[in-house]
Amino acid sequence: MTIYLLHDELIFPHPEYADPDGLLAIGGDLSPQRLILAYKSGIFPWYNYKPILWWSPPKRPLIFPRLFKISRSLYQTLKKDIYKVTFDRDFSAVIKGCATAPRKNSTGTWITQEMIEAYTLLHELGFAHSVEVWFNGKIVGGLYGISIGKAFFGESMFTLMKDASKVAISCLVEYMILNDFHFIDCQVTNEHLLSLGVYEIPRSVFLILLKEALEKRTFTKRWDITIEFTSKTAKFLKDKLIPRK
Repeated sequence: MTIYLLHDELIFPHPEYADPDGLLAIGGDLSPQRLILAYKSGIFPWYNYKPILWWSPPKRPLIFPRLFKISRSLYQTLKKDIYKVTFDRDFSAVIKGCATAPRKNSTGTWITQEMIEAYTLLHELGFAHSVEVWFNGKIVGGLYGISIGKAFFGESMFTLMKDASKVAISCLVEYMILNDFHFIDCQVTNEHLLSLGVYEIPRSVFLILLKEALEKRTFTKRWDITIEFTSKTAKFLKDKLIPRK
């Protein structure tokens, strides 16, 4: 097994050289140039302490927007218009919420201060975006990720109220459909993501899909969107989603 050591040069080994768990390389930095190159190469950083660890798992969990799975309970939550949803209104609050929100079966976070600073810079450059879920004027859930071409790389989500993170991804899926995005890359599979209709794709296939998505133009601008009534999102998704057998 070989793990590659990165230096100052902006280069990554091919993802197929990753070990069986997906670990590909260590070292390097979190500069915007290196992060963007990593995502374009099908690689992402994930670590608790330095050195930085770079991953490309053998199977990649993807949400194809029109195949998003919306449960009956989530559909009812959307219809009730409990929450207001915004995009790129408060990236800082979302990434910090993802870093500090309590999680089942977890006592720590991989979203270090260094990661927060790096992705905040990507947000300022127009590559990183957030979805905020509001209740009574306070953010109670959300998600953030990276947008390049027609690929969205989901980084993390959090929830402080029932279905808040699921509402966030539902509204993101609506945006993905309206803007012809190819997929949402969820990076690492878990039960929560499987409940939303994730498909696990072999890395070799993912790299082909990624190449196709990256052939499209990247729009580096703020996603200035407000969804006052999530019931409209519920209706949109009901009309646009392809039924799963």
